[in-house]
Amino acid sequence: MSRSKALQYYIIIRLLLAPLMLWTITTVVFLLLRATPGDPADAILGGRAPESAKEELRKQLGLDLPLWLQYLNYMGSLLRLDLGKSLTSQGQSVWQVIVDYFPATAELAVCSMVVALTVGIAIGTLSASRPGTFFDFGGRLFGIITYSLPMFWAGMLLQLIFAVQLGWFPSSGRFASSLPSPERLTGLYTIDSLLSGDLAQFFTALHYLALPSITLGVLLSGIFERIVRVNLKQTLQADYVEAARARGIPERKILVSHALKNALIPVITVLGLTFASLLGGAILTEVTFSWPGLANKLYEAISLRDYPTVQGLLVFFGSIVVAASILIDILNAYVDPRIRY
Repeated sequence: MSRSKALQYYIIIRLLLAPLMLWTITTVVFLLLRATPGDPADAILGGRAPESAKEELRKQLGLDLPLWLQYLNYMGSLLRLDLGKSLTSQGQSVWQVIVDYFPATAELAVCSMVVALTVGIAIGTLSASRPGTFFDFGGRLFGIITYSLPMFWAGMLLQLIFAVQLGWFPSSGRFASSLPSPERLTGLYTIDSLLSGDLAQFFTALHYLALPSITLGVLLSGIFERIVRVNLKQTLQADYVEAARARGIPERKILVSHALKNALIPVITVLGLTFASLLGGAILTEVTFSWPGLANKLYEAISLRDYPTVQGLLVFFGSIVVAASILIDILNAYVDPRIRY
C-alpha cells in the first residue's frame, strides 16, 4: 500500500472513530450527573421552596422519568443538536451561553498555548544543548516544578505577588469596568479592539489577559520542556548530526536546522493531550481570576446543578478535544513519514 493511500485509510479510520468517542463522552457525562448526590431542584430553588415547585422543575428537567427514558431523550436531543435551555441564565439556550462565553475561554486558551510553546521549547532547547551544566539542571527542575504545581495555588500566589503587592496587573476580570468594552465582532477583545482601530482598548484587554494566560501557559510549558529536552538530547547524538559536525557546519546551525526540527515532531503528538489539559486548567484559572469564560460558567452550573448547561458544555468541550485530537493525529501522520498505518 502506497503512503498516500495508507494516509487516507488512517484519516478515514480516525474520522469513523470520532462518533464512538463522542458517544462515550456523552454517556459518561449523563451517568455521572445522575450519580452525583443532591437534588437539582433543591440546588436551583433552594431548600425552602414549596414541594410543588420542586416537582414542576423535576418534570421540566425530565427527572421524573425512568433513567433509560431520560437517556433516550437526551441522546435524541443531541442528535438534533439541541443542547437544551439553561436553568440559571434566564432561560437562555445552552448554545447561546456558548456563544456568549466561549470567546473569552478561546482567547485565554490560545494565548496560554502560545506562552506554553514558547517557554517550553526555549527552555528545553537551552537545557538539551548544554548537557551537564547549570542550564541542564535548571531546565529539569523547571519541568518538574511547573508540571507538579497545582493550578489554583499558583494562580492565587501570582495574584498575590503581581496584582496585590506589586500592582502590575489586574487581579480579576477581563476588561476595566470603567471603560466601554470593545465592540463585539468576534468576541475576542484583543482582536475586536484591533479591528476597531482602538489601541487603548487593545492594550487594556492585553493587560487583563496577561496574568491568567502567563499563569496557565507557564504551568503547561513544563510538558513541552521535558519532551523537547529529552528528544533533542537523543537527536544531538544521532549519526547525521555527527556527520554535520564533521563537515564543519556551525553548531548553532546544526541545532536549529537539523536537530531541533526533528526533535519537535513529538511535540505535535502531545499538543492534543495538552489541549485537553488546557481546558481543564482553564476552569481553575478562570475561577481563580474571575475570568468570564465558558469554563467559569461551567463551574457555576455545576455548583447550581444546572443539568442542561453542565451536559451541554461538557459535550461541547469533549467535542473540541476529540476534534483537536483527530487533527493532531492527522497532522502528525502527515509530517512524520516514520509512522506506520
